[in-house]
Amino acid sequence: MPVDPIFEPIAFRNLSVKNRIFRSNVSGRFDNYDGSGNQARINWETKFARGGVGAIVSSFVPVTIRGRIVPNYATVDCDARIPFWRALGNAVHEHDCRFIMQLSHGGRQRDIPGIEYEQGWSATERDEPLHGFPCVAMTRAQIDETVAAFAAGARRARAADLDGVELHAANGYLFTQFLSSAINDRDDDYGGPLRQRARFLLEVVAAIRAEVGTDFHLQVKISAEDHNDAIDRNEKPGNTLEETVEVCKWLDAAGVDAIHVSSGSYFPHPRNPAGEFPVDELVKTYDQLLSSGSHALRNYLLFRLEPTQRLFEERWEKARGDRIEGINLPAAKAIKAVVGVPILCTGGFQTAEVIREAIRQQFCDAVTIARPLIANNDLVQQFAAGMGRPARPCTYCNKCLVNAVENPLGCYDQTRFDSREAMIAQIMSVFTPAPFE
Repeated sequence: MPVDPIFEPIAFRNLSVKNRIFRSNVSGRFDNYDGSGNQARINWETKFARGGVGAIVSSFVPVTIRGRIVPNYATVDCDARIPFWRALGNAVHEHDCRFIMQLSHGGRQRDIPGIEYEQGWSATERDEPLHGFPCVAMTRAQIDETVAAFAAGARRARAADLDGVELHAANGYLFTQFLSSAINDRDDDYGGPLRQRARFLLEVVAAIRAEVGTDFHLQVKISAEDHNDAIDRNEKPGNTLEETVEVCKWLDAAGVDAIHVSSGSYFPHPRNPAGEFPVDELVKTYDQLLSSGSHALRNYLLFRLEPTQRLFEERWEKARGDRIEGINLPAAKAIKAVVGVPILCTGGFQTAEVIREAIRQQFCDAVTIARPLIANNDLVQQFAAGMGRPARPCTYCNKCLVNAVENPLGCYDQTRFDSREAMIAQIMSVFTPAPFE
C-alpha cells in the first residue's frame, strides 16, 4: 500500500522529520517583559508537538532586544537564555517532534514600541508604514553588530540542543527591509542592485556557518513576491518572483538547507495571512495601533469610521484574490524548480488532499501551518485518522492575530465552539501547567 505523502518522512541535509507538516511561526505574548521565557511558552509550543506535527518553527525569536516587535517574546540575545530554550526543546522532543528556532529581527516593523529604545534599525530612514514608528538607516557598524547577533543566536540554539534555525527574511521584517526594492533606498554596498540588497542576508548566512559549522540545519523564510502596493497604490511594487528566484539560488549556493516560501513586504498583508481583515475585532483589541506612531490620526479615521472601514476591507479582499489555501504554491513551485534544497510552503493549509497534491505535484516538499493548527491543534492526528478536513475548520477570520497584541493567542472565532465558555477554556489552556506549580 503506498505511503500517504503527508506521512512520508522528509530528509534535509542535516535533519530528518517524521512527516510533511510543520507548525509555522506564530507569536503570542506569553513570556516575560525582559525577554526571558516561561512555562506558558513551553505549553504553547508543546501542544502542537502533542498534536502530531513533524516539526515546529518557533515563534518570532529576536536575536537582540532591539529586534523584537513587542515585549513579552522570549529572545535569544544572551547565553542566559540557553537553559530555557533547552527545556522547551526537550519538551517538544518528547513527542518525536523537531524544534527549529526562528532567528528574527523586526527592524522598523513593530507592533508596540516598548521602552528600551525610540528608533528601530532598518535599511531605510522612512517610518514604518502601518503605525508610523520612526527608524534610522543602519550604519556599517550596526550591520556588523547585527550580523554577529544572528550568528550568536544560532550558536545558542545549537547549545540548547535544538534541531536547527530559520532566518525570518519574509513579511516585512529586517531582512525584507534590505531585500525589497520598495523599501531599501540605500546608496551604499547594501542598496541598489539585487545582489547588494541581498548582501546583508548572505552575510548572516555566512556568519552562521562560520559559527556553527555546516552540519547544523539552517533554513530561510522568504517572501516570493512583495506586493508592496497591494493596499497603497502610491507605493512601489517591490520584489518580483523572478528576483526572489535569484536570491534563492544564492542562498542555495551559500549552503542553506531549505527555503520556506511566504509573501508580502509587510505584516499583516492581504496575502499573508490570507483571509479577512477583522476591523470590528481590531478596534476592540488593538489600541496601540490607534494611539501610537505618527499615523495615529490616519488609522483612527481608517478603522473607526464605517465607510472607510468598508473601503479598506474591500481593497484588502481584492488584493488578496480568491485563493486562500495554498496561496503561495505557484511561487513555491517556481523556486523549487531552480534550487537543490527542499521547499516548505505556508498559506492556509488545512485540507489533506490539497497538501497531498502539493507534494505529489512537486510544488513543495512540505507545508507549514499556523492558524488552522491554532483552530485544531490535533489537525495532523485527524488526517492520520482518515479525515480530509476538520469538522470545524479554521475560518481564516484572523481574529486570533488581532487579539494577540493584547490577549492570549488562541482561536477567537466563537462560531467554532459550542459556547463562549468553551472558546475561553481553549484560549486559557496555554497557562496549564502554571509557571509556579
